[in-house]
Amino acid sequence: MQQQEIEQQYCSQVSLAHRKQFAQFFTPQPIAELMADWLLGNAQMKTVLEPAFGLGVFSRTLLKKKQTITIKGFDVDNQIFSYAQKVFMSQEQVHLLLDDYMYNDWANRYDGIICNPPYLKFHDYDNKSVLKEVQSKLNLKLTGFTNLYTLFLLKSLYQLADGGRCAYIVPSEFMNSDYGKLVKKHLLETETLRHVIVFNFRENVFDDAITTACIILCAKDEHKGFVQFSTIQSMEDLSQLCWNIGKYPQKPDFGQICSVTSLDPNIKWKAYYQQQNRDKYKNLVPFSNYAKVVRGIATGCNDFFTFSKEKAKEHEISEKYLLPCICHSVDFKGNLFTAKDFEQLVEQNKKVFLLNAQDANGDKIRKYLQYGESKKYHIRHLTANRNPWYALERRQPAPIWVSVFNRSGLRFVRNEANILNLTTFHCIYLQQGLFNDISADLFFTYLLTDLAKEIFADNAREYGNGLQKFEPNDLNTAMMIDLANMPISTQTTIENLYHQNAPNNSWDFLKDVNDMLRKEL
Repeated sequence: MQQQEIEQQYCSQVSLAHRKQFAQFFTPQPIAELMADWLLGNAQMKTVLEPAFGLGVFSRTLLKKKQTITIKGFDVDNQIFSYAQKVFMSQEQVHLLLDDYMYNDWANRYDGIICNPPYLKFHDYDNKSVLKEVQSKLNLKLTGFTNLYTLFLLKSLYQLADGGRCAYIVPSEFMNSDYGKLVKKHLLETETLRHVIVFNFRENVFDDAITTACIILCAKDEHKGFVQFSTIQSMEDLSQLCWNIGKYPQKPDFGQICSVTSLDPNIKWKAYYQQQNRDKYKNLVPFSNYAKVVRGIATGCNDFFTFSKEKAKEHEISEKYLLPCICHSVDFKGNLFTAKDFEQLVEQNKKVFLLNAQDANGDKIRKYLQYGESKKYHIRHLTANRNPWYALERRQPAPIWVSVFNRSGLRFVRNEANILNLTTFHCIYLQQGLFNDISADLFFTYLLTDLAKEIFADNAREYGNGLQKFEPNDLNTAMMIDLANMPISTQTTIENLYHQNAPNNSWDFLKDVNDMLRKEL
């Protein structure tokens, strides 16, 4: 059977739901070849570990090229484990274990470790016990938001023998996320990181998964001085990359070469492999000079806490217990959200009300709260930590909303209706005092320009198919034009254009504003 036919046959027999449950996204053969060749660059390699074995694409690739190695593989899914056993039935040098790699085998060391670990976020696995295991073994303090795939990587680095090599393919989000700071710090402190290969963000490496991907190549040898960052646009670029990797430890002739001492684990590492838009411009200031971004209200159970007009009528919930709130970003597509827009959503029976029952006093509202408790909504992660469990997070209506996810640049909305918002948007509050020098109209107009979105893109978290995400601190630490330093005449012109066009939802004037701003840089 051909290499990829095994994966294809398995996928035809096993549901996508099962494969997603166990994070079974299979590595394309060209990538498996590159990662295997990195390990084989260690001529002394005798022992290999594949911590998330799956169907053993890496082991099959390695054994095609070198038979004189022994391989150990772990997996936790009985279904794929049984399938893999049949595939490797005749391979005596391959030893498979139906066990959780994270709790086993800590004492052993390997000449080569190769892995496509499970991609599960912190709320999709027992992260508390796994974190405790890793922290106790490695003497590390990690955040509770740490993704499982990075824990696999940290454990594998610990198990790497002297002279050994490690190859991991993982989502690249850890390089640009808050929880990834400690992971990057550990990579630098262990002096094992040699090469980071980032795939173009508009190409999905894994079928059925919206995620970015990168290959992390590590070695426990004496060549500790530099790290290479490479970006590849397509699978065709892999051939040149393989040739350069084969020349290690000679410095390659492409990509970004960084000394280890120059790498900062506390910043987004996209700065080392991707051109930063902010570098084109002068006189930029932190966004936090003008505004602060915080996430929207998290209810803990939107189905329970959000109401449409009909739902409120059905449960006989009085208006005094309902707050106007935008609950879904898809409910509004424009840039100015007015009281009229809110009333239209009400008439369309959209969920645009938020339960505010902290001072509940009445049979109907108490009955609804009892219904929530019967559904165990009161013991969910967020609600269980509130007193009372149905209390809302305190938020003032934000004058500006900004989208969390996007594919065509950030979307900013002026909240003229003065209502609340859930986590579908982040809240932007203008800084008091520092903001007095410019108007809110000027500030909002700037946010809508292509120039602003271009600079903000430096701080985006990249996912597959061009999907971007911004957490509040991604925006708070982003850069922007220092609007207060622009000539007063330019500020006035932009404000007048806004006043003349925005009330009519006419935004063609933004092109002229964009041109004016670029002339100021």
